[in-house]
Amino acid sequence: MSATGPENTSARCLVTGATGYIGGRLAPRLAAAGHPTRVLVRTPDKLRDVPWADDVDIVKGDLSDPATLEDACRDIDVLYYLVHSMGSAAKFADAERESALNVAAAARKAGVRQIVYLGGLHPPGGTLSPHLKSRAEVGRILRESGVPCLTLQAGTVIGSGSASFEMIRHLTNRLPVMTTPKWVHNKIQPIAIRDVLHYLLAAAQLREPVNQASDIGGPDVLTYESTMKVYAEVAGLRKRRILVLPVLTPRLAKGWISLVTPLPHGLAAPLVESVQCEAIAREHSIEDLIAPPEGGLTTYREAVRLALKRIENGDTETSWSNATIHGAPSDALPSDPDWSGETVYTDFRARDCDADPADLWDVVESIGGENGWYSFPLAWSVRGWIDRWAGGVGLRRGRRDPRRLHTGEALDFWRVEYIERGRVLRLRAEMKVPGRAWLEFRVTRLGPHRARLDQRAIFVPRGLAGRAYWYSVLPFHGLVFSGMLANVSNKAERADLAVAS
Repeated sequence: MSATGPENTSARCLVTGATGYIGGRLAPRLAAAGHPTRVLVRTPDKLRDVPWADDVDIVKGDLSDPATLEDACRDIDVLYYLVHSMGSAAKFADAERESALNVAAAARKAGVRQIVYLGGLHPPGGTLSPHLKSRAEVGRILRESGVPCLTLQAGTVIGSGSASFEMIRHLTNRLPVMTTPKWVHNKIQPIAIRDVLHYLLAAAQLREPVNQASDIGGPDVLTYESTMKVYAEVAGLRKRRILVLPVLTPRLAKGWISLVTPLPHGLAAPLVESVQCEAIAREHSIEDLIAPPEGGLTTYREAVRLALKRIENGDTETSWSNATIHGAPSDALPSDPDWSGETVYTDFRARDCDADPADLWDVVESIGGENGWYSFPLAWSVRGWIDRWAGGVGLRRGRRDPRRLHTGEALDFWRVEYIERGRVLRLRAEMKVPGRAWLEFRVTRLGPHRARLDQRAIFVPRGLAGRAYWYSVLPFHGLVFSGMLANVSNKAERADLAVAS
């Protein structure tokens, strides 16, 4: 560590972005390391059932609302700024600037000792993509805030569930022959998620406040083409052929990536933009502040191996898909048909089944992803492709764990809005629809080997288009929803019978 004096071993920390990919991993590690940890989130329910919820102080707030930041920053030593607007609206830069200014003012007023910001690697000078330019500006605002800010500038983060890794993984898995833009020959310096977390954790223990930008990267400098070829080797795939086409524009590349990978266009766009310039650690001031991890930094090959192992074991802590998709409905489920005076369409079905309630719940909670939706798979696939074509997320996000779900987690083109394990699962639609939609399951115990499954689809239309949409899909409900109800119940009954025998 840098400077002199006793090491700060129990800093009081505030983590913003705790429902995101990095923040969701950092917060529990800070708490485990003995740092009293507070997390600021817009929707506390998203963290209601994460394993570390009781180890941190969860407060509700929004970086765009200064009134919510004052209490959040009170008595805080180290503030982690881990919020980025990947996939956000066209005016994301204005929103990020406003959020950074609000946090800077609140941290200064509260007497925060150190801000730690995770930004992006970028070449000095030259033309930056809008997202990289915005990240650089946020770092500058925080460093000029009057509160010392350590800006850690990282490139491609490699870990199970990271957007960058998922883009590499799906492109390489699905395309033995790829046509790519010329930027695949640009050099990048990927860094393992474990090493990013090492630097972030160590920043809480700096003996003196630091106000500077420091590049961080792994030990390997590769071309983007090399990252895909190495991935193929580690994954045991056949050698991939990559054909560079100078005429493949960034716009076409974004559309191609959003079509082939699970990443929606709003997230694919900034990732494509970021690799159009070389992302290499050009300065090494971090070495004077924080020692590398014991055993050294993780090689790209090893980072890929570790990520694949976690995916295979169903042990992905956080994922890019945890973040809410901009523009998706965020309102709570209408509690009654006359909610706000709006029209609410409902498809309700119920069935009693000869299965233990626990077996029935296991089937309900495992729905989606590789397990499928238990009815008319072709219809679900077509709906997913239509959504992708319309710029939505489609079905390819899948699910993080094949058996368990958590509040706020992505599930294909749904979001887990509420879960009461053993009883209620409510999903909110994030596909492109002219309105807002939910799908809810309720399990009621009727006896030792008897349970009732209630299944409800809810749709709040937006204008005439919404009403026309509901009636256009109504003929399919009899096939899709009745089949889902029957097949979920039947699978639970088979499981219960197998246990009994």
